[in-house]
Amino acid sequence: MYAFTLERPATVADAVKLAGAGGKPLAGGQTLLASMKLRLSAPEQLVDLGGIAELAGIKKDGNTLVVGAMSRHLDVANNADVKAAYPALANLASRIGDRQVRAMGTIGGSVANNDPAACYPSAVLGSGATIVTSKREIAADDFFQGLFTTALEEGELITAIRFPIPKKAVYEKLRQKASHFPLVGVFLAQYDSGVRVAVTGAGNGVFRHKGLENALSKSFTPESAAAVKIDASELNSDLHASAAYRANLISVLTQRAVQALA
Repeated sequence: MYAFTLERPATVADAVKLAGAGGKPLAGGQTLLASMKLRLSAPEQLVDLGGIAELAGIKKDGNTLVVGAMSRHLDVANNADVKAAYPALANLASRIGDRQVRAMGTIGGSVANNDPAACYPSAVLGSGATIVTSKREIAADDFFQGLFTTALEEGELITAIRFPIPKKAVYEKLRQKASHFPLVGVFLAQYDSGVRVAVTGAGNGVFRHKGLENALSKSFTPESAAAVKIDASELNSDLHASAAYRANLISVLTQRAVQALA
């Protein structure tokens, strides 16, 4: 690592000032610290968000779950309100990475980083959640903008994420065994307004699949999902899987998700 200073603000306002002046926000550090150790990132100042009480906590508010940005993956997985109201979200959190990652990683850090194979972005987009920041509220459909890119502005921090509770939901993934990231993950949520399907691990970032959404909103069956052609032309192809294989996985995992909910 290169030399850096560490700041530990106690309030969001102080953290925003430091981030706006060039400080690099540090949430769980599961990506940032690893990149610093490899000298791929060299921030001169880290702004540790771990001591800010207003960023922690999970609560059920009517038909919405509000998850504080500094909630650890284990917090979400074990929270009684999440397990009762949104078990698919608790299940997703319980299967992120390994136990060490789940003990340190945070939902806010994962969503802000927007790794193209991260699990949480699929839940946020698949739920039509709202990302609450230090400046505004951003709909999930407007937040994720591609490879490690989001709508966050310089110095803007995620403070919480609001999840509308669906009628039912499920997350299916095929894990890449070396990294524990999903080779492909599919988050499916059913609301009164229709079905949302978000895919991670397959493309340049998390995305919704409108063909699957339309088909399943009309007929919520595995056969309906199987009839949708998955275009592989814009999907990832690497040493782990071809684009065609990932396209097939999207179809298979969606069928499994529908069958699980049926």
